[in-house]
Amino acid sequence: MPEAYIVSARRTAAGRRNGRLAGWHPADLGAAVLNALVAESGVDPAAIDDVIIGCVSQVGEQTFALGRNVVLASTLPDSVPAVTIDRQCGSSQQALHFAAQAVMSGTQDLVIAGGVESMTRVPMGSPLTLAKAAGLGEGPFARSIQDRYGVPEFSQFVGAQMIADKYGFDREAMDRFALNSHLKAAAATQAGAFTAELVPLEVVTPDGPMIHDRDEGVRANSTLESIGSVKLLTETGTLSAATASQIADGASGALVASAKAVKDHGLTPIARIVNLTVTAGDPVIMLEEPIPATRRALARAGLKLDDIDLFEVNEAFASIPMAWLKALGADPARLNVNGGAIALGHPLGATGTKLMATLIHALHARGGRYGLQTMCEGGGISNATIIERL
Repeated sequence: MPEAYIVSARRTAAGRRNGRLAGWHPADLGAAVLNALVAESGVDPAAIDDVIIGCVSQVGEQTFALGRNVVLASTLPDSVPAVTIDRQCGSSQQALHFAAQAVMSGTQDLVIAGGVESMTRVPMGSPLTLAKAAGLGEGPFARSIQDRYGVPEFSQFVGAQMIADKYGFDREAMDRFALNSHLKAAAATQAGAFTAELVPLEVVTPDGPMIHDRDEGVRANSTLESIGSVKLLTETGTLSAATASQIADGASGALVASAKAVKDHGLTPIARIVNLTVTAGDPVIMLEEPIPATRRALARAGLKLDDIDLFEVNEAFASIPMAWLKALGADPARLNVNGGAIALGHPLGATGTKLMATLIHALHARGGRYGLQTMCEGGGISNATIIERL
């Protein structure tokens, strides 16, 4: 089968809710990443066959063919097509899968996969809340679904707590995981570990204009005591906002190329796609699916867990990567080595290729060969991607 290569992977630094990126329209955020991918690779923008953009809350500024609007806001010519997809938190990871599949099928040679989410300008859940306020329909969960699963709705918060209870994680253990996420992210930031993957943006702050090139949510001075003081999400639960991913604004992307495009355009691949996997399971517990997705990806790739040098498992809640570690017996020293979404933010539709950018650059910095990325997604779905550093 033809190979698919990643020749550039970039992301914006995450902005906190109502933070530095609040003034950026989502289309412009995505466009900044597209411009950076094309500039870094040196490819003719007109040669891009397609752009696939992931986005979760597709309403308001993120609706009306957001992917196309990202292209129109960029330096790419309007001859480049685009599409917007939603696989919840895995939207841009699935965009990468679709881009790689297009290249591996031989139907396209250069495809940009990416994602964008401004959780400041389009708050999480806006499509639901706005429709409800307008009296439109009964909501996404048909009565047949409610009857089948015995619940009125599916909740990520409920699922995350179910996983914490199932695997026996108490509050202190999850608080400690969150603390480590901040400490690793702070150390990585200080060491310049993110520099090669970041797309600097000009922003205006109360103190004047500045360049936004650092993830805004990292708390270098976090302590176990400060994290432990945060109010629990529910009175009887063990998770708090401090052990959940941070609401964030951001965009990310990767340029995927065929072997022919690499040769024709004189490109230098930075990674090779080894395996693309997606699985689905129980939508009630919902967020446990990265475990079977990882097992299937490794089996299909003919690899063992010990063959993987670095793992990126999205920190939607602390209980998710903790359960993944416990179930698989993975080495925690290889997991989210530069911190995760608890510290670095989770701009929903952008997080898939955001994590991929971090994974690829971390493999290059550390001299690793294989990397695996996986994340939990709404509805009980999970994508898993294995890459080889080149």
